Amino acid sequence: MESPEREMYSVGEVAQRLGLHVRTVRAYVREGRLKAVRIGKQYRIAREDFEALTGGPAAAALPEAAPPRGHVEVSSIVQIDAIGPDAASRLSTLVTAGGQFARDTPEPLRIQTVYDRARARMKIVILGNAAASADLLLLLNGVLGPGNGILSDDSAQEVDRG
Repeated sequence: MESPEREMYSVGEVAQRLGLHVRTVRAYVREGRLKAVRIGKQYRIAREDFEALTGGPAAAALPEAAPPRGHVEVSSIVQIDAIGPDAASRLSTLVTAGGQFARDTPEPLRIQTVYDRARARMKIVILGNAAASADLLLLLNGVLGPGNGILSDDSAQEVDRG
């Protein structure tokens, strides 16, 4: 993506510019959230389709400059074992909503949740501002704490029945 005049971008280039994993961008393509053309074994994304996803021109959405001085970003991966599918779904909704909560930060948190039914394991990936990430981790700690019922024996039994 050297120049804004370029018409087609690779999945890797789009992922790098959006701060996402390549697999996430491929998932966007498969889900129809991002239009792409398949050329051989690879996808190519038109500049117009990229701009439609980001809500603005590619040049404005993708500055080539380094992040401003003092920029801090936190990456957190939370793994939760022995959680049933219903509890994982509720927790995913809570975490996603908690990440959308209005804050005094220019960038919203980027959150992904994955549930592995075979292992009864959930992973939550949080990327973003340190303070906002800390707030969300505190929310998770409170919700997952003892006596709150999400990680009770009932959740583990849901997996056995599933």
